[in-house]
Amino acid sequence: MKAAALLLLLVALALLPCSPLGAEPVPEVWVLDVRGAITRGTADYLTSRLERAEGVEAVVIRLDTPGGLVEATLDIVRAFSAAEVPVIVYVGPEGSIAASAGALLLVGSHVAVMAPGTTTGAAMPVRLDPLTGTPDAADEKTVKFLAGYVRNLAEERGRPPDIAEAFVTENLTLGTDEALGLGIIDAVAQDLPSLLAAVDGQEVSLKGRTTVLETAGAKAVEKPPSAVERFNEAIGDPQVAYLLLIGGVMGLYLGALAPGTFVPETLGALSLLLGIYGLGLFSKSVVGLALLLLGVGLITAEIFTPTVGILGVGGVVSLALGAFLLPEEPLLPTAWYGSFRVTVLATATGLGIVALALVAGVIRSRRRRRAPSLGEGRVVKRLDPVGMIRYRGELWRARTTGAPIDEGRKVLVVAREGLTLLVREGGDDE
Repeated sequence: MKAAALLLLLVALALLPCSPLGAEPVPEVWVLDVRGAITRGTADYLTSRLERAEGVEAVVIRLDTPGGLVEATLDIVRAFSAAEVPVIVYVGPEGSIAASAGALLLVGSHVAVMAPGTTTGAAMPVRLDPLTGTPDAADEKTVKFLAGYVRNLAEERGRPPDIAEAFVTENLTLGTDEALGLGIIDAVAQDLPSLLAAVDGQEVSLKGRTTVLETAGAKAVEKPPSAVERFNEAIGDPQVAYLLLIGGVMGLYLGALAPGTFVPETLGALSLLLGIYGLGLFSKSVVGLALLLLGVGLITAEIFTPTVGILGVGGVVSLALGAFLLPEEPLLPTAWYGSFRVTVLATATGLGIVALALVAGVIRSRRRRRAPSLGEGRVVKRLDPVGMIRYRGELWRARTTGAPIDEGRKVLVVAREGLTLLVREGGDDE
């Protein structure tokens, strides 16, 4: 019996999926990629990953950017300071740049590294002209504020404050060797493995305490942005956000000029909200909630307003966008947001199919009546000069050829222009 028990114990130990006795676990390093303009979406992506980076040795941000929004950049730097693990900003691979806002991220990191043949600097702020959308020099007050900010940031990170300040005030630009020689960066690395070896053993001041990096041989784990974060980055591009904003204003304006069509107003409202969020004027929580409310409002309006499904489709799109932009509450589990978004998208898809089916049915019905005969109708929405009438059991868009006609009055159909009936007051009222 003892021999059998010992044999079973040896077999069990052999089958256990464990590392050799005394072996320490391999440290893990998260790798985040930032390519292109730094937007509100970029800030959300980096901030969320840094907040979840627990139990890892460090977070490496692989950077290649021409710059971006100032407010988003400042939020990212604040996230660096609040991080529980060291943040390494790596300008790479070869040929990459960390210009403008990217230079601020490099200065604000705990460890700064550049690949050979990369460039940083040229951080003087600019502003977009609200009328033309072209960049223009920022005012002196903004330049002084940002120069003082980056100077203090460099002092806190142990980097030369004068050089960092010159990034803003003089548009100073440095190559890899110059940045290393002046102390702006801590190391030069050709690729990620050489970076982890180069910074191994380096001391980092982290939230009032000193920690030593143990990155040699660490496991690099890529943490790409989710679909929602990619969407946020796309609409957060200043050019895209500006076009959305202008398109939204034009949509509302055209809707006011041609009331009753509902298409420009609906598209304009959605575009305006996305443009406002893309420019960073409102937070994600505010815009996400506004889109959800707009979606509910449009679907409700579709029920009481005969718009041939236009408002309904707009409401479905608004609900879907609102679900994507809904911020994550730290006290709720991440899985809840995934199931919530799936539920909203499934509901929106179902409503969209129903709305499209109704639109197709109405179009087929009206195509069969290419030349409706003259007859009587009754006004259901005041004609001034455009409104709605009930004609042969269907709701039609109508325009009076004379004076305005109130609801409930009978009218005579005299002609048709597309999906609009031309009418005049007439007939015997009950």
